Amino acid sequence: MARINLRPWREERNALHQKRFVSNLLGSAVLAGLVVFGISYYYDMQMERQQARNDYLRAENARLDRQLAEINELNRMRAQLLERLQAIEDLQGSRPVIVRNFDELVRVLPDELYYTAISRSADSLTIDGYATQNRDVSALMRNLNSSVWFGEPNLTRVSTSNNLRQFNLSVPMRRPAEGGSAQ
Repeated sequence: MARINLRPWREERNALHQKRFVSNLLGSAVLAGLVVFGISYYYDMQMERQQARNDYLRAENARLDRQLAEINELNRMRAQLLERLQAIEDLQGSRPVIVRNFDELVRVLPDELYYTAISRSADSLTIDGYATQNRDVSALMRNLNSSVWFGEPNLTRVSTSNNLRQFNLSVPMRRPAEGGSAQ
């Protein structure tokens, strides 16, 4: 029987398998490294794109905040102008009111009564005067109360000196409703 030595062949085959295994292992490691690098690169690119988007949104938010501040400032200025305009309209509208009040004070004045002082504070008049009798003061108060230009009068003081009644009363001023009679 012939003896065949298979040992070198087996060793060569095992060495070839060993080389293939190492080369496959190195190839897999390189491929895994490339995959990890590729995924990392992809995520970095995505993060950069998202950062650029975030920067753009921050810039737009800042621009919109500036515009909102400008709009708020314009609204504040508009409100101030409207208040001024309203104040001017009120002043222009109240010009004839004092004339009407003085005219009405003459209309409601009973005989035997005269005014010594009239002063205005805010929306009320304070009237000082003299009357010959108490009923003249009462008539003045009724006439003031029935006027559309005045509210209910408040008698503060009545004193007698030299057969004359000195009185002091306050009466609120009113503006008659638009469209109503202002007589």
